[in-house]
Amino acid sequence: MGKITDMTPRMLAALILAAILAGAQSGHRPRRWAMYEREMQNPVDDPPDAYEETEFAFARLRFRSPRDGYYYRARWGTDSNKSERQFIEGLRRLTRVHARSVEQIVDIDSDEIYDWPWLYAVAIGDWELSESQIVRLHNYFERGGFLMVDDFHAEREWADFAAGMARILPGHAVVELADDDPIFHVVYDLRERFHVPGLQIVRGQRWERGGIGEHWRGVVDQKGRVQVAICFNMDIGDAWEWADYPAYPEPYASLAYRIGVNYILYAMTH
Repeated sequence: MGKITDMTPRMLAALILAAILAGAQSGHRPRRWAMYEREMQNPVDDPPDAYEETEFAFARLRFRSPRDGYYYRARWGTDSNKSERQFIEGLRRLTRVHARSVEQIVDIDSDEIYDWPWLYAVAIGDWELSESQIVRLHNYFERGGFLMVDDFHAEREWADFAAGMARILPGHAVVELADDDPIFHVVYDLRERFHVPGLQIVRGQRWERGGIGEHWRGVVDQKGRVQVAICFNMDIGDAWEWADYPAYPEPYASLAYRIGVNYILYAMTH
């Protein structure tokens, strides 16, 4: 066979296609979200069933932030994707939800957002929203979408998050969720909850970035349905990510898993 430089474009295209087909036939595929791994904090290898089609997928929102790159990654990719993959393992063991083993990355600028009725976003106190993104998220909630937000702390981050939500869902109340709210009782009875810290707890530090006092909040519609479940001054994602780390206290990880399960089942049934 001649050198690559001697081949015609048609011959080269045929060679590339043959290599792709051979790889597909051998079961080899690229990592599902390799194109975004440079933006993730903790990417891990795909499990064997990463491309399985399932009834549910854990969708993580990819948004823009002026702080992207400050920690050598994008803010949306904090704890990803080890965090969600470890949680998904628990979801599959603890429920009968037919969940895909890997996450779905949903870009805030894509209409594919409407295909994923459950979204998760972290570091949301650092988001920066364009008018088109505001409209898309508004339409997402109007169509019944549900968003869980996590891992943002202190008053500056709360103010930036709240300002965005006021543009997305004007007139919708942000409330402290009551202990008897249905979202805490769909699967697990979570009337008694406690602060879920990040990995810094192994060094004896409970709080992050000056945010003190855990809050279980929600944005609710006119019928009282939670549209946005807010974990403020907490780090549920870290608890999922480090559930396999012996130094991370088990009670925090266990509560974090129960919260995630309840929020997903709530979104499916309310």
